[in-house]
Amino acid sequence: MDTKIVPSNQLRDVISKAKVARKRVVFANGCFDTLHVGHVRYLQGAREKGDILIVGVNSDVSVRRLKGMGRPILNELARAQLVAAVRCVDYVILFPDANVERLLQELRPTVHAKGTDYTVESVPERAVAARLGIEVVIVGDPKNHSTRQLLKSIRKDAHD
Repeated sequence: MDTKIVPSNQLRDVISKAKVARKRVVFANGCFDTLHVGHVRYLQGAREKGDILIVGVNSDVSVRRLKGMGRPILNELARAQLVAAVRCVDYVILFPDANVERLLQELRPTVHAKGTDYTVESVPERAVAARLGIEVVIVGDPKNHSTRQLLKSIRKDAHD
């Protein structure tokens, strides 16, 4: 599982070889703070769009910036290991940025997959993806699951 967590230079080699072999490389990303069924369905949907699935996992610093105090619940290595343990995931990379524009530029996957809380028009990296010729797709089930709601439910149950 830890062998799936790799640095960007190794991913560049994987992607280069995949493209020579005419394989579609899909890139998905997220915080994945307490893995839930919505995450798994998102990752499975992303994998269906190609042959190799690379998942960017936000670092602890970027999760705090995006989600606020008290987050992440799990540290970045634990979150990366959980994502790596999902069968449809081929590779995981940790990243410190608020979005994945830099990684899209560096890795140049075939497809950039986002969850159903986005539309193709609202994807933060859509302009970079368009400029690089990366297809943007929306995958997963409706956004009925969230870590925020899960934590709220746990806290409510703890006080009842």
